[in-house]
Amino acid sequence: MSKGLSYRDAGVDIEAGDALVEAIKPFARRTLRPEVLAGIGGFGALCQIPQKYRHPVLVSGTDGVGTKLKLAFERQRHDTVGIDLVAMSVNDILACGAEPLFFLDYYVCEKLDVRVATQVVKGIAAGCELAGCALIGGETAEHPNAFPKDEYDLAGFALGVVEKERIVDGRSIRPGDVILGLASSGPHSNGYSLIRKILERAAPPQGFDLLEPTRIYVKPVLKLLESVPVKGLAHITGGGLIENVPRVLPEKTRAVIKKASWPRPEVFRWLQREGNVAEEEMQRVFNCGIGMVLVAAAADAKRAADSLRAAGETVYEIGVIEKTSGAPQAIIV
Repeated sequence: MSKGLSYRDAGVDIEAGDALVEAIKPFARRTLRPEVLAGIGGFGALCQIPQKYRHPVLVSGTDGVGTKLKLAFERQRHDTVGIDLVAMSVNDILACGAEPLFFLDYYVCEKLDVRVATQVVKGIAAGCELAGCALIGGETAEHPNAFPKDEYDLAGFALGVVEKERIVDGRSIRPGDVILGLASSGPHSNGYSLIRKILERAAPPQGFDLLEPTRIYVKPVLKLLESVPVKGLAHITGGGLIENVPRVLPEKTRAVIKKASWPRPEVFRWLQREGNVAEEEMQRVFNCGIGMVLVAAAADAKRAADSLRAAGETVYEIGVIEKTSGAPQAIIV
């Protein structure tokens, strides 16, 4: 008579999953907000809307880390990709003026390594702390024979809230408004398929950290919104300035961005040089040093920049809004 099969024989280790839940509870606990009613461990995570909102509008976002994970696997560094995961979603909902309330993650792998998964979730919790949102739940799944050995994938889901009358949607943007750019921390989580091709040609200079996590702009920008009218916000992800800035512009306007108005970080210079990447392609694939864009009236631009700098951001005045015909666009001159 053949031996009876178990889930572990099929490649799924329930005990490892239980051990991971216990390991990550302290990290998640540090992120909790007063509104959280039930977090890790239940079938659903419960969170109230903060009472300060009179007409709350919920804003949601989801994203992953992309092939930046491949570098994490190769270098066996798993402590920062969780920050990237949080950043990509919370920066997106921030572009509507929303305060992130909570975050959920989805971690899927071929075979669960509790040590590696704990590092990843510790990074997710660190990102949540930077964003001021609670890590209140998620899902870990083993998919035997569906992933390469020792690899995993990540997805993240953020929910935030904004006062209805304070939604930042770009509708009030007018010609003459000023464009401010907030410095990125590097490529963030975009363009890594191209970066990995370039790494096949050349090793990065000593001191370069291509796993530097995506910068989280939530707290400085939310503080700014309390005191300065902001007309538009754009998170600069895949597509760069060229494709992301027009997403917040009204019809018959264009953003004229001056390439010389901020220093291009050396990591992008190196990527362009070693990959022989055309300038147009650089601008379409990478953020090139600007991770978030803000549009404000000319009279408010200095106050906005001063507030952001006081909160630790590096800020450049990178362009102006002009009148045009047809669909919104961004040009780099």
